[in-house]
Amino acid sequence: MNVGQVGSTRAASAQMGMRATAIGMLVNAVLASVKAVAGVLGHSYALVADAIESASDILTSLLVLLGLRMAGKPADKNHPYGHGKFEPLAALAVGLTLTGAAILISVESVREIITPHHAPETFTLAVLLGVVAIKEILFRYVIRVGSETGSIAVRADAWHHRSDALTSAAAFVGISVALIGGPGYESADDFAALIAAGIIVANAIVVIKPALAELIDTAPDPAIAEKVRDVAQGVAGVLGTHKCNVRKVGFDFFVDLDVLCDPDASIRHGHEVAHNVGEAIHAALPFVSKVLVHVEPADDFGRRSREV
Repeated sequence: MNVGQVGSTRAASAQMGMRATAIGMLVNAVLASVKAVAGVLGHSYALVADAIESASDILTSLLVLLGLRMAGKPADKNHPYGHGKFEPLAALAVGLTLTGAAILISVESVREIITPHHAPETFTLAVLLGVVAIKEILFRYVIRVGSETGSIAVRADAWHHRSDALTSAAAFVGISVALIGGPGYESADDFAALIAAGIIVANAIVVIKPALAELIDTAPDPAIAEKVRDVAQGVAGVLGTHKCNVRKVGFDFFVDLDVLCDPDASIRHGHEVAHNVGEAIHAALPFVSKVLVHVEPADDFGRRSREV
């Protein structure tokens, strides 16, 4: 999420994400059926592999829906910081499922390569062209929703759609080679499925890395911390900032900030400054859910410098 982007509320973000995910599930159900039938009738394992990938999309979308539903729940007694971790957990599940689908496709591709079979039928190319177009459109729609909501799980689901488009494109190339090459090139279709499995693994890595980063509280975009500092510096009574840590939990961001104040001021004054800093940050950065402000005396010149 960019610093200048106004964040949606947790509930609104979850609803947007679930709507995009549900649309993807419906499209995948139709495409998986079409590809499976066309692959069997058209003697194309690359197309059957593509159908398997689409079917796995449905499973992962269910996981994303569950993750979004849980992440959208407010904090409670047992989860004072909310349920946001369910969102990267769902994204991680998507990545692992992609990896599993790639392994399955690889095993079956090798089996098909060593087993003589008919060349694919020409009509399978038309099916694949339609699939590539539909999945690319779906990818662009879902990735936009993921960016608007700041949802890592929705973005993971989008990359699953992109992997489906890429595997379909690889299948198109393989079938084309098999048809143009004629006898002896029947296995080009299966080699295409093997290449598609590699593409799926690459997309799985793209999905897994940010999910793991969020689960272990890796710092988000440094520009967010800089914006937090800038906002705090503009509050009356703040003479500087010291530590500023930001972490992302689902749809929310949590901030721990040290501000420097007049060392001779009263405790009440320090409390008012801390309160005003928190209010200013919430107003300027709506996606920041909680702000913990620690007030320190600005009596040491070295501590006036910005440190992380």
